[in-house]
Formats: sequence, structure tokens, C-alpha cells
Amino acid sequence: MPRVVVVSPPFRSHAAPLAVLGAALRDAGADVTLACAPAFADLARDHGLGFAELTVTRNANNGIAERTEQAGGEAERLREFLDATRDGAVAALLAQARHRRADMLADPDRILAEIRDLDRKARPDWYLVDQLSYPVTLAMHCLDLPYATFCPGHPSYIPAGPEAYFGLPYAWPDSVRPEPADLVRLRDAAAVNDRAFTEAFRRVVGRHSPGRPLPERAFALCSPHAVVFNYLPLPWLPAAPSGPVAVYAGHCTAESPRTGLDEGWQATVARLTSGGRPLVLIAFGTFLSARHDVLRTVTRAALDGTGASVIVAAGDRVGEFAHDRWPAASPERLYVAESVPQQALLAHAAVMVHHGGNNSFTECLTAGVPALVLPFSSDQFAIAHDLERAGLGLSRDPNTLDAETAGAALRDLLATGGHGTGARRAEALAAGPHRAADQLLRVMRGAPRATAPS
Repeated sequence: MPRVVVVSPPFRSHAAPLAVLGAALRDAGADVTLACAPAFADLARDHGLGFAELTVTRNANNGIAERTEQAGGEAERLREFLDATRDGAVAALLAQARHRRADMLADPDRILAEIRDLDRKARPDWYLVDQLSYPVTLAMHCLDLPYATFCPGHPSYIPAGPEAYFGLPYAWPDSVRPEPADLVRLRDAAAVNDRAFTEAFRRVVGRHSPGRPLPERAFALCSPHAVVFNYLPLPWLPAAPSGPVAVYAGHCTAESPRTGLDEGWQATVARLTSGGRPLVLIAFGTFLSARHDVLRTVTRAALDGTGASVIVAAGDRVGEFAHDRWPAASPERLYVAESVPQQALLAHAAVMVHHGGNNSFTECLTAGVPALVLPFSSDQFAIAHDLERAGLGLSRDPNTLDAETAGAALRDLLATGGHGTGARRAEALAAGPHRAADQLLRVMRGAPRATAPS
């Protein structure tokens, strides 16, 4: 029975799919431990995994980002990022590029020491490492430990070509087209980060493992054995890194009764869908629920412009929603909560409005629910592009959105239903975490650990 340690940063949106894949590895015969911050021990328990405490970054998000206790200046950086999203796509991506210099290679010496200590205690045969945990990937490289890479977002997060840069979307949706000069600024900032991170990685390797190869590009550093993409192998995607086996999981969503609705949510859904009303689910993830201005616009569009009922995940803004006037709303048509059981609710939704996060994208895909995507930052623009090109929904610019435009898009999606999602949904369901786990275990068995853990 191979022993596998799954390493996740302290973000619920990363740890949740990694725990699902870890559970699939366990079902396939591996002994699996989730290594993450203490607040995520419940996730390991719920999925039947062992747990080891490991905090790999200063910032965190264990449910609602604004409410999560942050270290140092992380709360201020979160506010700066949210403010930048109001100024548009390029402003948000440039803010993320600035923050990346402080966030992504924090305290590599400590993390390397903690990985070495974890290796001695857990004695795993293999690791599965979140690709955005760059100090962990660097520690794996320095210590020459066997690991597979998990890419939690868009596959272009691992730049595989000379013109590809982390933080520069490989493609844009039709609704968000930056000016050429702005794209030059963004590409320049991404290139500066690429060079700076590569030099920082090389200094760490030289300090701790002078005999190991120096990384050619820091953001492209990944397992030489296998990379798991939480995504479909869409034919127009950029090339995957050469060398490692590319495993396209399609999705990493749970298939457990634990994802079902409790009695309270069942009653809420029954009330909202009474008389055959369709249900629109609106959720912008754990960070972007703070963009309550856009949440309000979409909510008003759904209530005034369609006959649908609405569930809104409003994060810390539930109180503000309660003070708003919704002339078309009643308890039969609107329900606002801090957070929602998104995957379970999708089984009852006709349309979802989300920010283009990869978890929301793949969860809608596996549920057969078309989406209206409003991308704000990160890889959301690339995902919005893919969603439209694959015929899985529509995309609009959240910062220029008005109720009329949003209402027209929702009416279009409600009228067409999920007809365009069928083939892609079947493709995703045919893949899934269990198939990915089987592929991973074949790679692991074919490249066993060369030496016993020290």
C-alpha cells in the first residue's frame, strides 16, 4: 500500500478538490495523509484521510476570505486586491502581480525544513503537491522527493511555452478585451515576476542543494513524473509541460451523500421552486463575495427580468442585502445566505452565476448547469473564454454590467437550458477523480522512491 502525503495551501478552494482526489487515491488502495493548516483537519476527517499540520503560506481562506484571520499585512492586501477589481481586469491582475512577489515564496527555508521533518515522520512513498504552493514544490525539488503536481486552476497556470507567463491570461472572453497598451503593461509585469522568481528559486537551490539542477523557470517547475489538471482536455488549450504524464481529471467534486442538502436547505429549495419556478444560484466564491455591488445587480436582474427564484451567497454582506428593497422579491423567490452548499444546490439549479473560478466551472459542468460567468481576476478570464467556446454558458464584464444586460443573458440561458452542456458533461463524468487516481497510482508504481526515507 503506497503512502501518499497530499500538500495543500490553507485555502478551502484548493484543499477541497485535493481532499476529493486524496479520497480517490485511498479508495484505489493508497494510505493518504492531508498536510495543511490546522483549520483544515475537519476536511481530512470528512474524507477519511490522515492529517498532518503544515502551513505553507501566510495568507489563508477557510470559508469567507474577509472573515478569515490573516497574518501580517494579508488583510490589507486583500482589501487592495478587491479595490483593484473595481478598476477592471488589468488593474486586478497587476495588483495580483505585485502581491505575488511577497506571497508566493515566503519563508522557503522554513518550509523546506518542515517538509524534511514531515518526510522523516510520515515516511511517504509519494507526495501530491498543489502547484500554487511554490515553496513546497521548490522543497520537493531541492530534496529530490518523488511528487506529482496538482494544478487547481486553469491548465495555463503552468506556463509551457516561451511566450506564456503566469498571471497573463492565454485567452480572453469576448466581453473582456483589454486595450493593447494595457496588455503590454501586464505582460511586462508578468515577465518581471517570472525572472525574479526564477532567480529566487535558484538562490534557494544553490543554498540548500547545490548538486540539484537549477530551475529554468520558477513558475513552470512541476513534477517530472505527473501533472494532474482539474480540467477537461479541451482541444484548444495550450500545450501541457513536456515530460510528465498529463492527467486531466475533468473534475474533482465529491460523489458522497455528505454533499446532499439538509432538511433546512431542502425546505428552502422546495419553497423557491414551488409552482415550477426555475432556480438561479449566484455565488462568487470565498473572496469575491465582497463585490456586493455586482451581486446586487445580478440579483435584481434575475428577480426583475426573469420569473426565476434566486439563492445568493453573500458572504459578509447578508446584512446589506437585508436592508435593500427588492420589489419583485418575496420569501418565495429570494434567499440570501453567507455561504451555500454549492455542489448540492446545483442539482436543483437551472442556471448559476459565478466568477469563473475553476471549482465553480467544473461543478457546473458535472451538474449540467449552464453558467453566466463574470470574471474578475486570476485565471477567471481564461476559464470564461473556454466556457463560451465550449458552449457551456455566457460571459459578461462584471464592472460594466447593468441589470438589463444581466437579465438578457439570464433569460437566454434559462430558455436554452443545459442543452449545450451534455457532451462536455459526459466527458467530465467519464474522467473524474477516481480515474485520475488510477492513472496517478500507475505512475507512482512505475517510479518508486529510489531510497528509503531518512
